[in-house]
Amino acid sequence: MVDGPRPRRAYIGSFTSAGGPGVLVADVDEKSGALTVLSGADDVPDPSYLALAPDGRTLYAVSERPEGAVAAYRVTGDRPELTGPQVAVGAGPTHLTVFDGHVLTADYGSGSVTAVPLRPDGTLGPAASGTLRHAASGSAPGDRRQPRAHQVVSDPSGRRFLGVDLGTDSVRVCAVEDGVPVALHETALRPGSGPRHLALHPGGPGGPYVYVLNELSPTVTVCRWNAPDGPLEPLGETPVLPEAPEGDAYPSGLVVSPDGRFVWTATRGTDVLSVLAVEGDGLRLVTTVPCGGHWPRALTYAAGTLYVANERSGDVTWFTADPLTGLPVRSGSIEVPAASCVVLHD
Repeated sequence: MVDGPRPRRAYIGSFTSAGGPGVLVADVDEKSGALTVLSGADDVPDPSYLALAPDGRTLYAVSERPEGAVAAYRVTGDRPELTGPQVAVGAGPTHLTVFDGHVLTADYGSGSVTAVPLRPDGTLGPAASGTLRHAASGSAPGDRRQPRAHQVVSDPSGRRFLGVDLGTDSVRVCAVEDGVPVALHETALRPGSGPRHLALHPGGPGGPYVYVLNELSPTVTVCRWNAPDGPLEPLGETPVLPEAPEGDAYPSGLVVSPDGRFVWTATRGTDVLSVLAVEGDGLRLVTTVPCGGHWPRALTYAAGTLYVANERSGDVTWFTADPLTGLPVRSGSIEVPAASCVVLHD
């Protein structure tokens, strides 16, 4: 018997310590992008960020606790099924990616990147194989900032990955050698910018660029990258808000449209989404719109729809993105207490 095409699915992470349901599985409507929750699993505490295996059959989740861990779920059915015990990583992991036969985690609390090997069936190996510990920054003893690894992103070639560190104000170009993450280049960004997440331009006439969203200042740093072997070259910063906020802004997530024309960002302190137009080797802020809730922690795009995980209002809200203007128009939402991320499988 031949299996039919798999339905589109969304996987939602949340903070169980704040009343979240753990990991949720939702159906995605083919036409509208609307979500309908099917089931959930709460056997991993604080699964704040998720990542899918390339074949879409296994879902990986960090456990964002001081005693950090990563877990694997089989997601071939309607309910996520834990495939084995959690594997210890660094403290407070906030992000993860699948890279070169490993799951890599960005460990915010310990300022490190941990590699956990994968078995051929996609399940986790019994223990982490190596750790890259970031070094503190600053030129004087009183000026040294502690490393705070916040994100790891695979290069499309699969040869390198990028590690974002909020504490050292830098982005590292890395590889995995003999199971151990190693830094090949480190690019310093503006001191105090606090880079949080980045996204790569999809290529074409607008590339090769990397867009780095800064949490401690509401800007995006545009970098040129001669991937995969060269370092990043910062070109300039673009504000994501039309004017200085009255309080702390805390930008959180960003995505790039598949055609490379727009960059969307989310900012928590102001509860807005920003639309930026790609113009040559720079960006231009077009407008901002309300995020549909409070404290947008993560932003995801798929098939013309933007999904926002609004952590403090406890919802996932989706927007239809106009392909010509980039303007997001609110389309719907579902209740998800302490929502932290949305991952799509097509």
